[in-house]
Amino acid sequence: MRERGRLTVICGSMFAGKSEELIRIARRSIFAKLRVQVFKPTVDDRFHESMVVSHRGIQHEAETARNSSELSQKLKPDTQVLLIDEAQFFDPKIVEFCVETADRGVDVICAGLDQDFRRQPFGPMPFLLVAADEVIKLRAICVKCGAPASHTYRMVDGKPAHWDDPIVLIGATENYEARCRNCFKIRRGRSKRSTTPSPGSS
Repeated sequence: MRERGRLTVICGSMFAGKSEELIRIARRSIFAKLRVQVFKPTVDDRFHESMVVSHRGIQHEAETARNSSELSQKLKPDTQVLLIDEAQFFDPKIVEFCVETADRGVDVICAGLDQDFRRQPFGPMPFLLVAADEVIKLRAICVKCGAPASHTYRMVDGKPAHWDDPIVLIGATENYEARCRNCFKIRRGRSKRSTTPSPGSS
């Protein structure tokens, strides 16, 4: 019987160590003499255009892709381990691609934010979590109280973001903090940057 691959999803808030865990798996796979490819979305150019870089500065070479179709085209037929960082930024077809690739016998590891700054499911991540053979949920440390943190808090001019602010805002410590449930905040009123009423606003 043909051996099948596995789909593993690494998730959690920002600063939880997702990219670092992805890099660790990539390096172990290379050490095991497996054929490895690492990808990241083109939109994520915070630290380096062609490197997966953790917030602690640990980095690994990667290829970029604008969407799941381009990633599929760049995937080599002999790849045994496929690692995808910041999977939340890919289009919904990334889920089907990952499942089919794992079904062909490739080990697929995706890392990404499971929640956006509103604590809502982020992009294709909830569907990847459902399809995964294994889920690794990592937590950060709350910057306010030191408790385990599962939420990504966005700051705008030093204040909590509005609910109706744009979902995607590429950034790091200048815009985001890890927060526990007790220390998480968000503004429900309308943002000056948006003309769309926010859910739950009066």
